[in-house]
Amino acid sequence: MSAVTVPKERASREMSGPVLGMVLFVASEAMFFAAFFGGYFTIRANAEVWPPRGIPHLEIGIATVLTVILVTSSVVIQLSLRSIRNGDDRRAVVFLGLTIALGVVFLILQAYDYSQLGFGVKDGTFGTLFYVMTGIHMAHVFGGVVFLVLVFGQAARGRLSAANHDSLAAGAIYWDFVDVVWILLFTTFYLLT
Repeated sequence: MSAVTVPKERASREMSGPVLGMVLFVASEAMFFAAFFGGYFTIRANAEVWPPRGIPHLEIGIATVLTVILVTSSVVIQLSLRSIRNGDDRRAVVFLGLTIALGVVFLILQAYDYSQLGFGVKDGTFGTLFYVMTGIHMAHVFGGVVFLVLVFGQAARGRLSAANHDSLAAGAIYWDFVDVVWILLFTTFYLLT
C-alpha cells in the first residue's frame, strides 16, 4: 500500500490593506514621474544643445552625497523592518529614527544644493524641468519623513510588533520608491547631461 502525502499548509501571504494601498499609491506616483521623464527625454532629444547655453554644467559633488544618503536610508529602513519582523522592537525604533534623520539631512542638503546652482526655474526648459522634477521629488521626501515620524511615534509607544507592523512596511515601500526616483533623477540630470 502506498503512503498518501498530505500537502503542508502554507502560511498566508495575503497583502494587508495598508500595504496594498501603498503599493497602489506608489504605482500611481511611478506613472506620474514616468510622464515627467518622458517629457524630459522628448525635449532633450529635440534640442540642438543640451543643456541649453547659459545653463552651467551641474556639479555632481553634493548630488553624489545626496544619493549616498538616500541609498543608505533605504538600507536602514529595511533593517528597521527586519528588526520588527524578528521581534526586536528596540532596534526597529533606532533604525527608523536613523532613517528619518537621514531624510532630514537629505532635505537640508538639497536645499543647499539649490542655492548653489546658478540657474532658476525661469531659465528656460532645462531649469523648469530640473526644478519641477527635483522639487516634486523633494516634496515626496518631505512627505515620507512626515509619514515615518508618525510610524516612529507608533513604534516608540510599542504599538508595532512582529505581528502588527503594516504601517512600517508601507513606509518602507514608499521610502524605497523615493530612493529609486532619486537615483533616476541623479542619473538623468547629473550624469547624462
